[in-house]
Amino acid sequence: PPFTMMEPGKTGAGEKAQSKSAKAGLTFPVARIGRALRTMRLAKRYGAGGPVYLTAVIEYMAAEVLELAGNACRDNKKKRVTPRHLVLAVRNDEELNKFLGGVTVAQGGVLPNIHSVLLPKKSKKDA
Repeated sequence: PPFTMMEPGKTGAGEKAQSKSAKAGLTFPVARIGRALRTMRLAKRYGAGGPVYLTAVIEYMAAEVLELAGNACRDNKKKRVTPRHLVLAVRNDEELNKFLGGVTVAQGGVLPNIHSVLLPKKSKKDA
């Protein structure tokens, strides 16, 4: 028969159902973020591409922060990323620091910084 009713969620004859994340080539869950958007009631309706775009942005931001935190982790000769490494990564990156300016990370600490006025003065013998 030329036309057959297909099961919802199936794409065609004997094909496996594919998640929205897999279709978009993302790791983060598109459907879950779409559901969260709906339950937040930010708008009456939203398009199919909205959750995909939002998921892609969140995934990119997470990857960016984790890569920098991993580098900070390696610089400190550690194998596990801690809140301290997250803070060092974010505060040393100009754009991320601006974006996450008002964010406080628990157990993160601050960047090591001593104002030049507070440092001991050089004596004439050292010069």
